[in-house]
Amino acid sequence: MHNKKTFTRLAAVSLVAVAVGGCSVAEGAPETAARDRVEILELGVRNEQYEALDLGKPGLSLGDMDVYSGKAIKDGRVVGHGGGSCQVIHVDGDDVDMQCVITMNVERGSVTMQAQWSRGTSPLDMAITGGTGAYQKARGTVRFWDIGTPNERARAEIIL
Repeated sequence: MHNKKTFTRLAAVSLVAVAVGGCSVAEGAPETAARDRVEILELGVRNEQYEALDLGKPGLSLGDMDVYSGKAIKDGRVVGHGGGSCQVIHVDGDDVDMQCVITMNVERGSVTMQAQWSRGTSPLDMAITGGTGAYQKARGTVRFWDIGTPNERARAEIIL
């Protein structure tokens, strides 16, 4: 069974790219081509649903999965929602690695992210792997801090 701290850490992963509509834009960042646009998102995270699935051997084992969803907050208002899952891919005593995949639905399309995460590490960085609609060719990185606290936050740098 997974504890509440694990839940809040994993649930946070699902909430990053949801405020794509109301963010600042930077042109020509060093890691981008001259024609690329970079949207910077600074978000709070509100976790809403979570389920820990014990799918393998009883207790923590390969294949176990955490499924989560929630909302992203900007300037005190909900700006989007999303969800995803993290699956256990390696266990070595107390060291647990998970593969996390997320899809976010936003006004102009969806954004997808993924990362391999060593449970308990912080900050957590996720790769933006694409999307639909206006975000078909999205890429970039999302970083989470203060996971599982009232000050939980994320910063996304979306390259379009």
